[in-house]
This record gives sequence, structure tokens and C-alpha cells, in this order.
Amino acid sequence: MIEKCYEKSKEVIRKCSTRHGLFASGSIGGYDAVWARDSMISLIGASLADDYKIKEVFKQSLITLAKNQSKNGQIPNAVDKWSRRKSHVDFASIDSSLWYIIGHFIYKKRYNDSSLFKKYNSSINNALVWLRYQDIGENGMLGQLPTTDWQDAFPHKYGYAINTQALYYKVLRLMDKRKEAEYLKFAVEKNKDKKLWNNCFYDAYRWKNHGKYKEMGKWFDSLGNILAIVFDLADKANAKKIINYIETNRINEPYPVKAIYPPIKKGTTDWQDYYGDCDAKTPYHYLNGGIWLYIGGFYILALIKLKKFKKAEDELKKLAEANLKGNFPEWINPLTKETHGKLQAWNAGMYILAYESLKNKKALI
Repeated sequence: MIEKCYEKSKEVIRKCSTRHGLFASGSIGGYDAVWARDSMISLIGASLADDYKIKEVFKQSLITLAKNQSKNGQIPNAVDKWSRRKSHVDFASIDSSLWYIIGHFIYKKRYNDSSLFKKYNSSINNALVWLRYQDIGENGMLGQLPTTDWQDAFPHKYGYAINTQALYYKVLRLMDKRKEAEYLKFAVEKNKDKKLWNNCFYDAYRWKNHGKYKEMGKWFDSLGNILAIVFDLADKANAKKIINYIETNRINEPYPVKAIYPPIKKGTTDWQDYYGDCDAKTPYHYLNGGIWLYIGGFYILALIKLKKFKKAEDELKKLAEANLKGNFPEWINPLTKETHGKLQAWNAGMYILAYESLKNKKALI
């Protein structure tokens, strides 16, 4: 099953590949545009597969994003110019610029080819400048508006989100900004008024304190916490606590991994009325505690970094089962195991990355 899913993953990437770059989904009427985060996450993994065509689609994805970069340096959330919809470019995304920079470094590393990196060096630097201007508190952390990362409909998080800080930490290290990276790490873990670490995991987000009232999300943001491990923001001791929290609360069951835990319910402090207009209004649906298998791929990388190889293999089997069962679904209801959507590129790319990383007993990112 593990090997079958690996071969199917390569097929999904081929179905999502176009001359414009990688589309987020290969299904008819799916996500037929080039998303920065989807394409980069997918290709960071898929580039490990023995398929010469992937290099070209990786290259073209980076070119498409660079050509549509804003005058201020922001990398677009999505370039949608080849569907039946009106041609447009979307922005309003904090993580697209982060994934774009990471993608350039991975492309250069995977193919031992620095030509694209050199050609778009000013684009990369301009993206970093734009990101720095998001440090509105001048404290080394990136601030964001609600719904400006991958969870672009739910939940409501703003200010300093762990998902964004983990990505930014990785970018700063790649760009050889070591002092800035360490300053960010201190702010995230030890700054009394800004820290996200709660001694079990990183809180989803934090903004201002108003006396005894604090603007913060206390739920577990799976991708943000797992990226903190994968990108070395979390030290080994904290990484073990995060993994223990996942396992104790069965966030990786029945398949890895639920997007958030626990689900946000109507009438609670974190509920917003506009949630009623999206699929996340129901607990365990969509982003509200639904299972997203691409996060499961990152979870396996986190296990590998902690040398939990047997556990990583067990989770890879579950990931393979779920992908094959639902034809690489967008998300899965953890209560009913019902799948939604299909042929999601980042499921395929992250499966390849998890598979190859386990084979090499090293997180290849």
C-alpha cells in the first residue's frame, strides 16, 4: 500500500502539472490556478521523485509567481488566469511570500541548479523586504490580519500566529539572518507579552493584552506546531511535548492529522458569526477539526526528526490508506471517515516527501 500510494502520488502531480505551473488540484472544476502555498508545498516534496518533468513545472510555478509579484514585493496568494473565471491575481496572504522564498531554496538544492535563484534574486529579496514590513510591533515577529494564511476562511486568528512564525524562522535561517532568527525564537518562546509557547504547545495566535483580557487563540493549530518542529523553531524538549499532545489527544486519528483541536463550536469565545457561511461551521468539518492529509505528511517529518522511525512508518501506512481511499482528498471527516474533494497536489507532494524522508531516515526539507 505504501509503494502503491507513492506511485499514485506521482500520477497526481502529473495531473496537476500545466505549462503555467502546478495547479492545486487535478480534478475537473477543482483548484485550477497556481497557488503559492499549494504549489510550493507540493513541489518541495514532489521534486524528490525521479521524474524530469517535475523540475520544469517547479521552475514554471516559481516564474509565474515572480511575474505576478506586487510592486511592494508581495508574492500572490493565487494566479488565476487560465480558468473559466475572470482572469485575476489574488493577494492578501502572509504565507505566500514565505513559501515562495522556501521554494526557491529547495529548487536550488534539489536540482543543484542556482540559475533560477540568481535570476530572481531581486524578487526573493523584495519578498523578504515586504515580509519585514509586516513586523508592525518591531519585535521580530510577523503580524497578520485574520484569514490571511492557508486557513483563509476559518478560524479567526490575527496578530502573531504560530504557523507564520515557524515559516518566518525557516526563511530567516535560509537567508542567513541568524541573529534575526534567534530574536524571533526568543519572542515566540520567552517574551512575556508576546510568547506563544504555553509549556505544552504553541498557542494558535496572540495579539494584545487588555488587563486580564487577552486576545489569543488557545486551541492547537496542527500545521503551525508541526512546522515549528520541522523547521527547528521548537527545540527537542518542546518538540517531544508537541508530539505527546498530538498522541494523547488522538489528533492523528483515524488518519493524520486534524487541522485544529478541539473544534470551535457556536457559542464559544472563539466563534465568529461569519463561520456560518462556510463548511467549517460544523465541528469536524473542513478546517474545523477535519483531517488534512498534507499536514499528516509534515507530521511524519516531525516524527523522523525525533528519530521515531517506527511511529513514522505506522503513520505513513495510515496516510497511504487515506489517500488511496479518497483519491487524495482535500479533507476527511474524522468521525465518519467520509472524504471530500480529490486529486489534491499537496497530499501527493507531501506523501512523496514523507516517503523519501523515512527511507533516508532524515527530514529532507
